[in-house]
Amino acid sequence: MIRVGTLIVGAGFAGLAAALALRAQGVDDFAIIERADGVGGTWRDNTYPGVACDVPSHLYGLASHPSPDWTRVFAPGAEIREYLERIARDEGLDTRIRFGTALIDARWDGDEWAVRTGPGHIAGPPSGSARGNRIPGAAGREDPASCPEEIRARHLVLACGRLTEPRIPDVVGLETFPSPLFHSARWDHTQDVAGRRIAVVGAGASAVQLVPALVDAGAEVVLFQRTPAWIVPKGDRVYGPEERAALREPSAAAHLRDELLREGEARFASRSGDRAAAAEAEAVARAHLASQVADPALRAALTPDYAFGCKRVLLSDAFYPAVASDAVRLVPSALAAVENGALVAADGTRHAADAVVLATGFASTRQPYAPLVTGEHGRSLDAHWSDGMRSVGSTLVHGFPNLFILGGPNAALGHNSAVLILEEQAAFAAALITRGLDVRVSAQDEAAYTREIVERSTGTPWVSGGCESWYVDSRSGRLTLLWPGTVAAFRERLARVARDLLEPSAVLTSEGALS
Repeated sequence: MIRVGTLIVGAGFAGLAAALALRAQGVDDFAIIERADGVGGTWRDNTYPGVACDVPSHLYGLASHPSPDWTRVFAPGAEIREYLERIARDEGLDTRIRFGTALIDARWDGDEWAVRTGPGHIAGPPSGSARGNRIPGAAGREDPASCPEEIRARHLVLACGRLTEPRIPDVVGLETFPSPLFHSARWDHTQDVAGRRIAVVGAGASAVQLVPALVDAGAEVVLFQRTPAWIVPKGDRVYGPEERAALREPSAAAHLRDELLREGEARFASRSGDRAAAAEAEAVARAHLASQVADPALRAALTPDYAFGCKRVLLSDAFYPAVASDAVRLVPSALAAVENGALVAADGTRHAADAVVLATGFASTRQPYAPLVTGEHGRSLDAHWSDGMRSVGSTLVHGFPNLFILGGPNAALGHNSAVLILEEQAAFAAALITRGLDVRVSAQDEAAYTREIVERSTGTPWVSGGCESWYVDSRSGRLTLLWPGTVAAFRERLARVARDLLEPSAVLTSEGALS
């Protein structure tokens, strides 16, 4: 058995931010477990062609670790992974991480968390109904009973990420498809796409990056689009040598980050339903589509029929030209079945393909780690969240003492960098852990925060914009993924939670210190 003050689960952005925040508070009694063989989280797992961030590079990083080395305005996925690896190495965190160690079970025993770990992948229910083992990540998990180890920790930080388990669509006969079939987040690099017909199922954030990259690689693409997305210009470009040299000056990099932060905060109005701002942003998206797609029938198929901001707004300058090219056949319908090797769309059309890529997103509203965590009343986190995730300050949960969840309930953003929220949560957790208190929140406080989220989101496109999105839990109709406010509003709200837990005079500073 191992005993540690704080156990962090996950070594992506959230896990590293938590470790650095503890260090900043003078806490060194912590350990990190990571089920994979390296750091990086979603940027380690997603290696599909074209993968990149849709937040500007100089804002998509930890404030304490600015990087002058970004090569593009929007960093490719591999650069982000390398950035996180560099932080772990330079800060000596890589020696504190137990790689290949998955969370199997965590239980509050009255005084501390008893955590069982095992090798390999997280031991939870498959994400979807693949009905077969050929889809990496959907089956073939390690036996949770093999070589378990117990870790005892007073505080438990779940930094597991919200986009970790691929969502497999419930398609009749999917497992009978005779050729390669895999999820975009489990890319099969043994497959040569050049000269082959690749079916891409889904038209969200991953597909918008993937489809142009497949076309560039010489593939023919059949794109199954259940719902089109609002897409605005991205404006990506390479940073020139002079720009990169200038950004090595800390004040220049800080100024750019502040400018990007303000631009992101300004986008909140258009995403949250401000009529004038939404109309202006929608006009930009429609003009972008019109300028890149000449065929009126194709434009109509690519035009959303729901409110701007209802689903994630995407950025791309390459998707529309790719779809308009002879290399892509758009099927404006979901994949409904696989029959005798043919892909059958919901509109009844049949299509052939040499391989199928499921760009169908992740199990987001029902987090894979939730069934593995049991609180003080013998109830799992998954059961506690049976009608959708809820919390206090998007970080603490009633009935789960000394548990901090980063990137969980209402901790995503639709207008700005989610790393900003993770940093606030990490500083908040570190400040409370430093005080040495048992951190508990009441059922009343959790219900009040849940009502607050409902009130903040009522009337917004996220819940009443006429679409189905991963922001909303279908079991309750509540907004459970997004924080329905600005980054500044989240910072202020989390500070109020800290004051309520400690004393009226306590103030959570931007550095995470309570004074």
